[in-house]
Amino acid sequence: MSDGRGSTGIARGPGGRDDGSGRGHGQGPGRGHPGLSYDDAGEGSNLVLLHGVGLDRHMWDRCRRALAARHRTLAVDLRGHGSSPPAPPGVTLTELAQDVLDVLDVLDRPVDAGGSAGPGGRGGRDGPDGGGLPRGPAHLVGFSLGALVAAQTALLRPAAVASLTLVSSVAGRSEQESREVRLRLERARHDFPASVAAATDRWFSAEWQAAEPELAAAVRATLLAQDRPSYLACYEVFARADRELWARLPGIAVPTLAVTGEADPGSTPEMTRRLAHAIPGARGVVVPGARHLLPLEAPGSLTTEIIRHTTEVDRDRSTATAP
Repeated sequence: MSDGRGSTGIARGPGGRDDGSGRGHGQGPGRGHPGLSYDDAGEGSNLVLLHGVGLDRHMWDRCRRALAARHRTLAVDLRGHGSSPPAPPGVTLTELAQDVLDVLDVLDRPVDAGGSAGPGGRGGRDGPDGGGLPRGPAHLVGFSLGALVAAQTALLRPAAVASLTLVSSVAGRSEQESREVRLRLERARHDFPASVAAATDRWFSAEWQAAEPELAAAVRATLLAQDRPSYLACYEVFARADRELWARLPGIAVPTLAVTGEADPGSTPEMTRRLAHAIPGARGVVVPGARHLLPLEAPGSLTTEIIRHTTEVDRDRSTATAP
């Protein structure tokens, strides 16, 4: 199973490592907190990567090099994950999305004469106009919980978002599916190590674990290293947010791609078809044979779909703004 895989592609705990493709690390200004942590790589139109619950920005390491060859790519730690600040009990989907909007505000902040981008900015980077960070909306690519956050971000401020790619996203869970995710949340509350072991077995086939045991171990270590109260608070969001979003999906007004694995037991191909039907003009793609962790299991197939989508959107935007 190659599909563009290289290194394990995930940190062994908060903070983790850099895969060498990044320009640097930063934090954007938050509302009432220090701001989200992110890695920054590449040139071109802005693209922001959002991970799933219990993971961190390094889950995108196998995709980042290819994406950074086409885009300025920010891999973000959501609140309560990795190196970002903790998530309080009762954190909401809107608050997680507002954090992302704060990062997008950093992307759009002009650099002053001294080369500073202000609080949280790196500065010293020339944009297409010869002075400033790249202007314009960002492509949002969200995985699982990150997909829900990306959709909410596009609903809150459509002008800030060029496109959505919703990877392994839940949508319109049935009563049975909702019960199952609530049971997983309760297991995490009462026996977190058992919850982590069950998640790893759900995400990895026996064949994949045998082929890449170090990757399965790294995913387990990342889950176990997260701040426990933050994990539970964000899992609460994951467990309910698809119902919160469902009736509002037709209001998404940006080009949208939904992608999932053929063998994903939680974010099913049927859910991807629901997203493609509910969001105007959206397209659905199912990756043959893959389970939930597409950025790690099928990075080549996933990045091909992402780049095809963002390239088409960038071309259409360029044509629309041409004199």
